Amino acid sequence: MKIAVFGVWHVHAPDYTRKAQAHGEVIGFYEKDDALAEGYAKEFGLYRFATPEELLASDAEGVIVCSASCDHAEDLVRIANAKKHIFTEKVLTLTDEEAARVRAAVEANGVTLTISLFQKYLGSRIAVKEVVESGELGKINYVRFRNCHSGSINNWLPTHFYNAKECGGGAMIDLGAHGMYLIHWLLGMPVSASSAFTLACENPAANAKNTDGVEDNAVTVMSFESGAIAINETGFCSNCAPVVFEVHGERGYVRMEDDYAAARIIKRTQATGGKPVEVPAAPNQDLPIIQFVKGEILDGCGIDEAQALTHMMVMAYK
Repeated sequence: MKIAVFGVWHVHAPDYTRKAQAHGEVIGFYEKDDALAEGYAKEFGLYRFATPEELLASDAEGVIVCSASCDHAEDLVRIANAKKHIFTEKVLTLTDEEAARVRAAVEANGVTLTISLFQKYLGSRIAVKEVVESGELGKINYVRFRNCHSGSINNWLPTHFYNAKECGGGAMIDLGAHGMYLIHWLLGMPVSASSAFTLACENPAANAKNTDGVEDNAVTVMSFESGAIAINETGFCSNCAPVVFEVHGERGYVRMEDDYAAARIIKRTQATGGKPVEVPAAPNQDLPIIQFVKGEILDGCGIDEAQALTHMMVMAYK
């Protein structure tokens, strides 16, 4: 597939470009900010489209969208109306109304939209879901996901990641998106949500960037019609923190801990006699960006899931 890149605002734009080059052809990019465009062009040597219209008039079949989150609604509708397939970084949009507009444009133009909900395709996360779906845990009553990094305390996040208007928030709407879509994957849509957002970083250089005071330490607690509770924990203030994904039910629990070098999954249930048993990870599946470029889209990263993620973030930020 021939691919164009629309915006390089997001820190994942280079990685998506490399994966698209490995599995398809990237013909050029558009970025309105000269400073961002200069660094990206220096790394990849790609043609820079002068305007969005030039990109949309090109022979690109698909477009990778890494523009600012606040621009997604306008950008995605324009790309869909140009009848080009879309890969987008999360979140889809900042409001439910914008998400509905994107969905309408995608459906009216018969294009596909793929969103980067990549953790759903990692074998360790799939293994957790398989234990849940086996029924071994019984009725699920509690889910916890923790995913934090050192972006603020080690000051490696770009300044624009602290821009409340562009991002729509701080740690929760960015890194916290992974917990939201994994929780939705297991439990569906919550009926209520309540969040605690704080500023915990004491790195002066990072705090100087965060003039809008977006949260760098965050928790959202959600309740579900079934009676289950889910907790999504995230932040930019942790070194050496593993990703933790745990699910508890009436008959036991399963817990995954992943430091991105190796993941360990343990279950302890009535069926195991109350003893901890190691669960092997399932095979990894293609990441959404690779699915998109290859044109082999798996379930779980389409417009339904994208719209659900936006709604969960709207609930978290109320």
